[in-house]
Amino acid sequence: MAKPFLSIERLTQQFPDGSGGTMTVFENSTFGVEKGEFVCILGHSGCGKSTIMNILAGLSEPTSGVVKMDGEHVSGPSLDRGVVFQNYSLLPWLTALKNVTFAVAARFPEWTKQQVVEHSTAFLEKVGLTGDAIHRKPSQLSGGMRQRVSIARAFANEPKLLLLDEPFGALDALTRGTIQDELINVWSQTEQTVFMITHDIDEAILLADRILLMTNGPMARVAESVEITIPRPRSRTEIVEHPNYYAIRNHLVQFLGQRSKELAGDPSGGSDERPETVHIDKTTPLREERARETPPLRAINE
Repeated sequence: MAKPFLSIERLTQQFPDGSGGTMTVFENSTFGVEKGEFVCILGHSGCGKSTIMNILAGLSEPTSGVVKMDGEHVSGPSLDRGVVFQNYSLLPWLTALKNVTFAVAARFPEWTKQQVVEHSTAFLEKVGLTGDAIHRKPSQLSGGMRQRVSIARAFANEPKLLLLDEPFGALDALTRGTIQDELINVWSQTEQTVFMITHDIDEAILLADRILLMTNGPMARVAESVEITIPRPRSRTEIVEHPNYYAIRNHLVQFLGQRSKELAGDPSGGSDERPETVHIDKTTPLREERARETPPLRAINE
């Protein structure tokens, strides 16, 4: 069986508990992400989502387990993995454009200055930043505009894997919706692989191909992989009308509200904890029901 583009196998993370022992955040977690896939991960605070993100980014090492991307071991930071944090992480002394060109020039050192600027400007335009705005420093931009710069910079670097750590958590609802649309627009054009942490169920359904669900910590695990059986392109105003939307949403709410607690602290016994695949599709029975309700056509001049 072929390995997925991003392969996480038997991943375990432990930390000192302050009393001479250790606390296991998660144990023997195993899951994968296919190339070009958009995957969100949901779970309560303390289950280890950010810890997994840091391991995938190469910012920390797991206690045990293996992480491979495109067949290579992940160890230490790399330009092949881009990260967008909630706090923007922009260089305050550089303009929006120069924040992007600084990263692009490092990624593509063989490019001319003009190529770097044109490439960076194009990605800023993709997230709705043009004109005078791209020549402002972060302190002169709104929170939403700063996050646009951060997203543009990440995509402009063309990483093999883009990691998003609650990128819209600090934004108001209207701004969040706009940037979500811009994110999906850029992702659909680049087909990059995306792994995103979020606490927002509706956001996850709108954006993701699959949603990974984690049990409560400590001893957390990725328990389910829920397929989003709603076709793209998706619109936030139309997605709620799809027959699968509330079925998927209710399943996620039920898991996070009840089953994540019931499954918490369940040790793996040393085995792989591969998530159960959940496929929810209400459209097939609906089509069959409509077919039964529609009477057969007959000639009127018999």
